[in-house]
Amino acid sequence: MTGESVRASNALTARWARAAFTGRAGALSAAGLWPLLALLSGAAREPGRAELREAAGVDAALGGKHARELLGLLDGSTAASGALGVWARADLPLEPSWREAVPEGSRGELSCDPAGQARLDGWVERHTGGRLTRMPIEVRPDTLLVLATALSVDTRWRQPFQNVPLRIERGPWGGRARDAAGLSRTGRDLGPLALAETPAGPVTLLTVAGEDDVDVVLCLGEPERPAGEVLAAAVEATGGHHPVRQGEELLERARAGAVPGVGVFTIDAFTPEPTLSVTTVRFDLAAEHDLLERAGLFGLATVSDGDPRGHFPGISRVPLRVDQARQDVTATFTAEGFKAAAVTAFAVAAAGIPMSRAPFVSARFDRPFGCVARHRPSGLALLAGWIAEPEDWPDGLSTSPW
Repeated sequence: MTGESVRASNALTARWARAAFTGRAGALSAAGLWPLLALLSGAAREPGRAELREAAGVDAALGGKHARELLGLLDGSTAASGALGVWARADLPLEPSWREAVPEGSRGELSCDPAGQARLDGWVERHTGGRLTRMPIEVRPDTLLVLATALSVDTRWRQPFQNVPLRIERGPWGGRARDAAGLSRTGRDLGPLALAETPAGPVTLLTVAGEDDVDVVLCLGEPERPAGEVLAAAVEATGGHHPVRQGEELLERARAGAVPGVGVFTIDAFTPEPTLSVTTVRFDLAAEHDLLERAGLFGLATVSDGDPRGHFPGISRVPLRVDQARQDVTATFTAEGFKAAAVTAFAVAAAGIPMSRAPFVSARFDRPFGCVARHRPSGLALLAGWIAEPEDWPDGLSTSPW
């Protein structure tokens, strides 16, 4: 069943990315949102139940089980973690089935005062390692229930990058007054580089492996392709939905100029094995999402309306509706590794003589590109982002990867 949950969550990542990314910098985590949609679907009545079921992509009757399994998958990760929190007002009568759907360790009491908000903020800080410090929703006097997930990623690269000042001559980032904060590394393995053939055109994928069980996939499409299409295609490709070319087949396409951002040159070398040179930029992304602005995409249109009958009889006999739905997300990609956090909440209310000739492969992510953080064992897309502008090279930054 975990595989079904992963596929459904990744599908939501692709749909959300396609709708949300317009070329401006940002980040999102459908893996943080999806468990809440699945959990609510099982407690909703029609027609909201059907809308949530369609958005979550799983049987509503098993929504709670799917949500717990996906978060449990992250609990078993060495580089990612996921937490569920559900807080209810003491005077809100809860259905026994709802209590069973939410693990006891995830349940808490909600108080609509500054101390109650501070407790929720503290939960966020604990479960994101301090990368986020506040709950994205506000506890109001009429708030009866709060549901939240916290997702955190912290991994170091198996092969670190080197910090380098990067002068970009052409493209949207060309002609900058200052060098960009570049990252560079060189290796003999072409395995991390791939070309996905997608409905959005060719998309170059570069997998940056973490020491633990999380990788970050950099993705570059054709210059004219919309950011949302490129990211959605990358998510689908990493999930096995599009053909992927690697190795010699990729080199042939690159020599023909058909692999975005990738060129192939011939150099003097000591062995015939190819060399892969990767150039990219540091990035630090942060975003805030009001999920009700895309209520239809997330199955929240009906369950957030003012129908006096309410929408969640599976939670309580008290009529309930989703009053707030928000996500805060942050992600940082450096020479040493990758760190990210997302909180989603609903308020209810080389010397010598060359011996051989060898291909030298240069992959440059030096114009707007995307990234997908992916849990390697399951294939779950944890976070997707779009880098619209590079950071400036800071004065005094060392070029050493250490």
